Amino acid sequence: MDSFRKLGISEYVVKAIEEHKFEAPSEVQEKSIPFILKGKDVVAGSATGSGKTLAFGVGIIQNCEKGRGIQALVLTPTRELAEQETRALRKFSKYKPLSIVDVYGGVSINPQIDELRNADVVVGTPGRILDHIDRRTIRFENLKILVLDEADRMLDMGFIDDVTKIIRELPGKRQTLLFSATISSDIFYLAGKWMKKDVVEVEAESYVDPKKLSQFYYDVPDNLKFSLLVHLLGHEHAGLIMVFCNTRRNVDFVAKNLRFSGIDASPIHGGFSQEKRTRTMDAFNSRKARVLVCTDVAARGLDIKGVSHVYNYDLPKESKEYIHRIGRTARAGKEGKAVSILASRDYDSFRKILKDDEVQITQEKLPFLEKRRIRWMDKPKGYDNRDREYQHRQNKRRFGRR
Repeated sequence: MDSFRKLGISEYVVKAIEEHKFEAPSEVQEKSIPFILKGKDVVAGSATGSGKTLAFGVGIIQNCEKGRGIQALVLTPTRELAEQETRALRKFSKYKPLSIVDVYGGVSINPQIDELRNADVVVGTPGRILDHIDRRTIRFENLKILVLDEADRMLDMGFIDDVTKIIRELPGKRQTLLFSATISSDIFYLAGKWMKKDVVEVEAESYVDPKKLSQFYYDVPDNLKFSLLVHLLGHEHAGLIMVFCNTRRNVDFVAKNLRFSGIDASPIHGGFSQEKRTRTMDAFNSRKARVLVCTDVAARGLDIKGVSHVYNYDLPKESKEYIHRIGRTARAGKEGKAVSILASRDYDSFRKILKDDEVQITQEKLPFLEKRRIRWMDKPKGYDNRDREYQHRQNKRRFGRR
């Protein structure tokens, strides 16, 4: 534990760290914590799973006091990440108890209003934080620390205007910490606009071990894309598996048909209620479910241990999303595989991905496949009536029928 103490971490936090079997600081912790504890503004390039929550959590825990209003605000792009970071901060603050409240949409706002009255630290998504600002149920006059976590993801998801509105409500005299998997020109713009001039930049290496990550792809006819996925999953007996799709509809389609084919798969995307998303992630993390079919919302921020395989059923549109997806596996010295299933619709995206120097991917020979029967998604409620109305209008135009 001396390596943590040397960073300036107080004994009551070190004790909590020790109880949770942390042996040594990660790179991002080692590089950022001394500056954070000195009150510096920090921009940190840090991948998911690199220990960033403890990095900014130390500053929050040591600089906040119970009962003095909201002194720290952590903004995250997703509800799941807000829940995860709230649990982690409560864990690390065991010996200096603080009221740490998570705030996000998809659930009733009234219990949050009650909890915010006594909150010391708030972790939340931009949309719901703005709801509380509009209702005047959250107050920031005592705020000392702002954390923007997964900042690049928040920009990608279109939260920049919401984040800007929130920052305008905060005291100008504060510490701002920005954590992002990628440091783009947009991130530097955000830092330049809202952070101090003497901001400290920290870059940590990827948590993924490239020597232990194997990347493969299969080029498959359009009508055999799903059949190949079933074949590969049916012959795989390793750890947890994540299957990525680009849309909610594809997530539902793939998960439903995997179950129809005898593979216990659980879907997760932003269209589900928060309660259902939480149940799904708990089942996956506890190994009660082995295959998670998801959109990119699950690729970022969430600390999911033991993922041995990542499958790209749909290829992402950008190489950085591909990197984030495959970063779910080959972690902490474990081996992992990233498998991409290419049909004609994926070729343009694949060409863009191949331009990235980090992508070292080889083609695999297509195995003999049994074509799988597919159940198509149910039509939306009222679809048949709308379809008949449309056809009736078309007939009137073409034939003058009434």
